[in-house]
Amino acid sequence: MSDQYLAAPVPADESARVEEASAAAPGRRNPLRGAAGRNLGLVIALVLVCAVGVATAGERFASVDNLMTILRLAAVLGVVSVGMTFVITAGGIDLSVGSVIGLSSVWASTLATQAMAQDFHWVVIVFTALAVGLGAGLVNGVLIAHGRVVAFIATLAMMVAARGLAEVIANRQTQVVRVPAFLDAFRQDVLGVPVLVWIFAVVAVVGWVLLNRTTFGRRTIAVGGNPEAARLAGINVKRHTMYLYALSGLTAGIGGVMFLGRTTAGSSTNGLYYELDAIAAVVVGGTLLAGGRGSIVGTVLGVLIFTTLTNVFTQNNLSISAQAIFRGVIIVAAVLLQQRLAERSRSRAT
Repeated sequence: MSDQYLAAPVPADESARVEEASAAAPGRRNPLRGAAGRNLGLVIALVLVCAVGVATAGERFASVDNLMTILRLAAVLGVVSVGMTFVITAGGIDLSVGSVIGLSSVWASTLATQAMAQDFHWVVIVFTALAVGLGAGLVNGVLIAHGRVVAFIATLAMMVAARGLAEVIANRQTQVVRVPAFLDAFRQDVLGVPVLVWIFAVVAVVGWVLLNRTTFGRRTIAVGGNPEAARLAGINVKRHTMYLYALSGLTAGIGGVMFLGRTTAGSSTNGLYYELDAIAAVVVGGTLLAGGRGSIVGTVLGVLIFTTLTNVFTQNNLSISAQAIFRGVIIVAAVLLQQRLAERSRSRAT
């Protein structure tokens, strides 16, 4: 009996089908149960935050320039959060993404890298940052999948090591990017929208397709729902885990490039605490910390909520300490809500 239970192919998919079937049942009075309801709740929360911003800051908040500022600030965090969504959906965690952003931005802005970019093409800077992020993610994946190191410990070690290596490379100094073609490419607007925002949009769309419309996404949900059942169903869990952390590192590398484009400086302090903001945005967006369920749309909305909330606080001159308290309350409330919903779904299943 236990073997039959373990061989169930994808418990998360099965629960999703049950949820969709129940929502479509004619006798049900709540058509917004499930992902649609969660996303609608996030949209309402975002609208309420915007309403508070308009009520307290008026035209300063509602201006187009401020909207672009919010989207520009949300772009880097959003890209990193997309990668984090995959890791958490699979039941893992990645505490190193903030440090990898700093390391990739420093490595990509060294004098040697900039000299190569001047001689060949500014894409050298982009390639360097992506390679650093991908390499760091692969190291995490190998340690977790084959070294059997707990994800929390492995990524915590990478967080410390990557930040330290960035300080060594930069000699604790800020490295300014002096490649005009690179700066022009990342500072321009396309159809009135900053390039950084377009990058965020493309990464979010690709992430949604990857999670919801590909075998890779289904395997990610299966691994998060029940790793042993996924293994018995034929999924190479170790290899897939490596891919997931490599993906998370790659998005951190993209974030490093975006940091360079936005600030024109590579520094070991770039991306500081971004791992916590990314985890918070993913959790608020409805992805289960226990794994087995993830939402790219929810993650994007979570990023926008946090970024808009920070902007509202800044517009009203709230201290950094007060902002941290409010964000902590939101994270705790989101986790408690997740636990409540999980208990409710378990009770319905029994």
